Amino acid sequence: MTAPPGAVLLDQLRAALARYVILPSAEAGDAVALWVAATHAQPAWQHATRLVITAPEKRCGKSRLLDIVETTCHDPLIAVNISPAALVRSITDDPPTLLLDEADTFFGKKAADNHEDLRGLINAGHQRNRPYVRWDAALRQPEHCPTFSMAALAGIGSMPDTIEDRAVMVKMRRRGPGERVQPFRTRRDAPALHELRDCLTAWIRTRLDALTDAEPDMPVEDRAADNWEPLIAVADAAGGSWPDRARTACRVLTNAAEEDTTLGVRLLADLRQVFGDAEALHGATILDALCKLDESPWADWYGRPFNARDLAKMLKPFGVASLDVKEGGINRKGYRREHLYDAWSRYLRPEQEGTATAATSATAQVNGMAEVAGSGQRTLPATGAPSLTRDVAEVARVAEPPCCAGCGSPMDPQLAAAGDTTHPGCDPA
Repeated sequence: MTAPPGAVLLDQLRAALARYVILPSAEAGDAVALWVAATHAQPAWQHATRLVITAPEKRCGKSRLLDIVETTCHDPLIAVNISPAALVRSITDDPPTLLLDEADTFFGKKAADNHEDLRGLINAGHQRNRPYVRWDAALRQPEHCPTFSMAALAGIGSMPDTIEDRAVMVKMRRRGPGERVQPFRTRRDAPALHELRDCLTAWIRTRLDALTDAEPDMPVEDRAADNWEPLIAVADAAGGSWPDRARTACRVLTNAAEEDTTLGVRLLADLRQVFGDAEALHGATILDALCKLDESPWADWYGRPFNARDLAKMLKPFGVASLDVKEGGINRKGYRREHLYDAWSRYLRPEQEGTATAATSATAQVNGMAEVAGSGQRTLPATGAPSLTRDVAEVARVAEPPCCAGCGSPMDPQLAAAGDTTHPGCDPA
């Protein structure tokens, strides 16, 4: 059976990505191909999904991936130290695709304060009807400039969490010893990719009305659904294997993104484990238990243990404050479970119950983490312990072996199974 034309074009685009770049997973490759295709239908979308390409170190292929995206996306606008005024005046009703390489130089800790306007524009441009308003002194009236435009950002380390929340995340890694790609040469390779780009444009532009009205079934909700809806709508229009592949990529990449959590959420998860079944705990008890958690950042908080002031400061945004509580008959400042429960129910997954630290544990110490520019928070990547959205089966309790009626020590399972109640030589009396 012949594949639909849209599916064939997406297959060709996916193959082109794999030819020049080693992507971290098949789902990441599908997501990038769908994102590139979605840039050709920007007038149809209500949300302009960001594509964030990150890497832990240089030479992981992020810039090369951005080269392929530039060659195949709709009307690329490469922003090298672009000013906010120039950016918004480059956006039209059929907007370009903003490409920002080395984004860590814009949003890194030292440079973030100088680029707050740019970060605000990138965030605002995720949704329609969020104009950039400035006073026009010559005309003596406000000027409303559109900001809506799909954007791809590449850089080392994390982006501001407000940007990552509006993005499909692709985390690159350096090629392994046995992994090979074809070198990309613009003069040689760009013409074929441009031809593929033009075919994508011709195919998608005839379907703008249908894509505008599309309401695909989404495997995720809320902001994640806003981000993935254009990609899944394109996949549904293409047909073939792409509808299933798009939804698989959506689930996999969204789950991976949710495993990265801010320290505030990490603290809530760790507190839930520390409290266990206790109704109230002294602050000193909580701090001691937090610092003893395996692989936690609390014992080495900026070179010192996490203290009562730090705890109060991090819990304040969640509406939790300390009060006098009784523990072991002694009254001291502490926290009550009932006051934390609302924050737990809002910010933690129900299946984390009883495994809060495992679900959000991390290997990096706080000294090795960078502050997310513009967010006021630091991020801590969770380990590959149970996914926050994964169903975890309850583990049955293992029955304890019977004890010897003579000496009281555990019986050998085989003897117990044979009906013996004592060890050989033991006197049950």
